[in-house]
Amino acid sequence: MKTRIPYLVTALIIVLAAAYLLSIGREPICKCGYVKLWHGEVVSSENSQHISDWYTPSHIIHGFLFFGILWLVARKLTLGWRLAIATAAESGWEILENSALVIERFRSVTISLDYYGDSVLNSVCDVLAMCLGFCLASRLPVWATVALIVLFEGTTMWIIRDGLALNVLMLLWPLDSVAQWQAGR
Repeated sequence: MKTRIPYLVTALIIVLAAAYLLSIGREPICKCGYVKLWHGEVVSSENSQHISDWYTPSHIIHGFLFFGILWLVARKLTLGWRLAIATAAESGWEILENSALVIERFRSVTISLDYYGDSVLNSVCDVLAMCLGFCLASRLPVWATVALIVLFEGTTMWIIRDGLALNVLMLLWPLDSVAQWQAGR
């Protein structure tokens, strides 16, 4: 039973994050009234509202990065407790990402002009995608994890002109040239 505790804590963190997002008025599912496994249209009111989308790979990359960081700084903790910490961090990001401050920042400096926040379903699935990335990183050789990061980032940059690196860049240090490229100009 003791070895299950961190995984129960991980599940509890996800449930509490979902409950918080609901309590602040986030939509449980897409306002469209249905749930899709995949929504591939970025410039759409349904983006970040369904189970997965073009931003799901960035959350898998979060899992890779959290695994690597926690392996470096908390190697003595069990894998389960490191996953719980990573889940708390990712859930914290989902809560912050869905705050009015960050939503407005996304809308003002990125291609996400129609972004009004994630549905709770999408946020939970983003956290689960991070957990998947974390678990993959715990089993894959480093070179394979790095190759997946390059593949995910390269694919999303090529297809939708966005990705984790560009999101971070545009949130922290917006560049007109990147915004114009993202807009297809």
